[in-house]
Amino acid sequence: MDTDVAIIGAGPAGLALACALADGGLRVTLLERAPEAALAAPAFDGREIALTRRSQAILAALGAWARIPVAETAPLRAARVINGTTPLALDLAPAQGGEPLARLVPNQAIRRALFEAAAATPARLLAGRAVEGLALAARGATLTLEGGERLAARLVVAADSRFSAARRLAGIGAAMLDFERTMIVARVTHEAPHEGVATEWFGHGQTIAMLPLNGRMSSVVLTLRPGEAAAAMALGATAFGAEVTRRYAGRLGAMALAGSRHAYPLVAAYAHRFVGRGFALLGDAAVGMHPVTAHGFNFGLSGAARLAGAIREGQEPGDATALFRYAAAHRAATLPLFLATNAVARLYSDDRAPARLARAALIGAGAALAPVRRAMVAALSATDHGLRPAGRRA
Repeated sequence: MDTDVAIIGAGPAGLALACALADGGLRVTLLERAPEAALAAPAFDGREIALTRRSQAILAALGAWARIPVAETAPLRAARVINGTTPLALDLAPAQGGEPLARLVPNQAIRRALFEAAAATPARLLAGRAVEGLALAARGATLTLEGGERLAARLVVAADSRFSAARRLAGIGAAMLDFERTMIVARVTHEAPHEGVATEWFGHGQTIAMLPLNGRMSSVVLTLRPGEAAAAMALGATAFGAEVTRRYAGRLGAMALAGSRHAYPLVAAYAHRFVGRGFALLGDAAVGMHPVTAHGFNFGLSGAARLAGAIREGQEPGDATALFRYAAAHRAATLPLFLATNAVARLYSDDRAPARLARAALIGAGAALAPVRRAMVAALSATDHGLRPAGRRA
């Protein structure tokens, strides 16, 4: 068995790359340790993704956006950042009459749509098969699958999470940053309307965000120390709703849990390099972002489009010049925001007086300076960055 491009990991980034490449004459094989049934009908995991207009365009080009029912998306019309009890707030909104900053879509719905889009291409899926060995050579690579079967590939792409086993097999390290916090996500209903405004409130000992969904419902993203998070997860449904109401200071009235709760440890990752001989990293395996700026998922999609373009431009799938071009462009696009996000996350999780003053100063500057706000809005709502998934129907 052999293939032109072997993609390890059938998450959103891996599926997006498969969609972008499979109709262009390349033999593409997706390798995923999870069973196919879990990919075709992914379980709800609590995460709501703020898809930028650029990401929506990429999904549309891949044939996935039309597979997401409009009723499953919600417009993010504006965002507000609040620090403690200060009266200043940083408000981000598109130009009057413009499109929403982003659309909130359940991660589950995006994964399902990308799986369906990939299934409509000639890409081959080997599900329920873990990769246990990887040998990179001057021309191509050999993967050893669970059970001993081997697969020869001209290019291997690892898209198997920020804790990527394939990255380790390729001998590539990563800078890992453990924030020593746990993020709880859940849907809640509330008494007051949210008006399509997302709020991020950096309070004493907690960060709590409310992402506006359809109707009087939001996704709460509550970041706490691990012990506090465990206690919150152990609460009954009624008590949890009351706890979120208290922690959000009743801004939206009484809240009630509207489904399951999910907890995730907050760990960021940035690979020491993105490519090697016949090998490339994609998605969280390359850049695993802290969720505070909501750009990690969008980086995965833009990276897939960028890598697909580089592969198409190369003389062969593992062309070194094309891979290094992808690596340089992806690093330039991601490293500044990765570093800034980590600095912000550390600053806003520090409850000492100097940090609280610095937070107030930053929010005050953004609130007072219109150019700062415009730059932030442009980063969220831009529709193009020179990225086009090649070889797919529009």
